[in-house]
Amino acid sequence: MTALASPKLAVTVSSRAAQRIAAILAGEPAPAMLRLAVTGGGCSGFSYNFVLDETRMDDDLLVEEGGAKILIDPVSLDFLAGSEIDFTDDLMGQAFKVNNPNATSSCGCGTSFSV
Repeated sequence: MTALASPKLAVTVSSRAAQRIAAILAGEPAPAMLRLAVTGGGCSGFSYNFVLDETRMDDDLLVEEGGAKILIDPVSLDFLAGSEIDFTDDLMGQAFKVNNPNATSSCGCGTSFSV
């Protein structure tokens, strides 16, 4: 995994999420990567935004795990430091989930949070 030097700032990826991301990227033309960004909005103030992206900016963090490539911009990294990206598959459906230690609260569906 490629991440920042400080473990406190690192963003990690669970094996379930890495497998799912790698499967998604395998169906896309290279050099597809998954971008995770924090944007304003949502019922709790901030939202997680997952999109496919082909361009890595010079200041993006690239997290690589098991064939998965995730880009995070520096502003979003401030909100995501120490987080784990996970993937759930349960009765409610399939979804990526961010286990974010910086979030003080989140909405019921887990797609928005506040700090």
